[in-house]
Amino acid sequence: MASEISPRAEVSPKAKIGNNCKIFPFAYIEDDVEIGDGCIIFPFVSILNGTRMGKSNKIHQGAVIGALPQDFNFRGEKSELIMGDNNIVRENVVINRATHTGGQTVIGNKNFLMEGAHISHDTKVGNACVFGYGTKIAGDCEIGNGVIYSSSVIENAGTRVGNGAMIQAGTTFSKDVPPYIIAGGQPVAYGGVNRTICSAYGISDKVLKHISNAYRLVFHGQTDVFDACRQIEEQVPESEEIQNIVNFIRNTKQGIITKL
Repeated sequence: MASEISPRAEVSPKAKIGNNCKIFPFAYIEDDVEIGDGCIIFPFVSILNGTRMGKSNKIHQGAVIGALPQDFNFRGEKSELIMGDNNIVRENVVINRATHTGGQTVIGNKNFLMEGAHISHDTKVGNACVFGYGTKIAGDCEIGNGVIYSSSVIENAGTRVGNGAMIQAGTTFSKDVPPYIIAGGQPVAYGGVNRTICSAYGISDKVLKHISNAYRLVFHGQTDVFDACRQIEEQVPESEEIQNIVNFIRNTKQGIITKL
């Protein structure tokens, strides 16, 4: 089915628009843009060079997709923003493309970016994440699957958030947030296992108990976190989730958040 493009939208003839898309008046789409089938682009959206968008995304009014990176190292190079399928991008969201040639900012599938959220250059976002109102993610961050950011969260550059974590409203953080936990406060600290979301993703009560035991060793033990990882491997029954925790902590460069 042919796409419906308003004559009052400014769409470059060089842009590649899939089938069954709807592009409303006053949308602006540049040359080097690819938009997959079934996308809806509402009025006053800007989709800029380097954007590669999958299927069935909804981009709401005032959003800027593929904006130039806000990075002093940017020299006008060609780079990309890769967006998957079934994402909802609400009003006034900004997503920057990467800084350098060959670089990519990546947004996975089924993410929900609420009004005023900002994803900066070279950040990698997994699937099924929620970014609350006014949340700001700096450059070069890595975000897993099923992560929830409440409103007005600030994640500083180069940090990571593991699968199934939740960041509470108003939190600012500069260290990694491990998988399956709740983090919040000023300064940011571990606030327990994110049981509700973990259960919603099919993690059993038995494995949740193991996750709690693992984090007891990490956050309430008498050793550093790397010795805690060794203790987890020795004392906690193995599972995919436990291995995710150990791997995440061992691969940290910024260090992880502290306990309450």
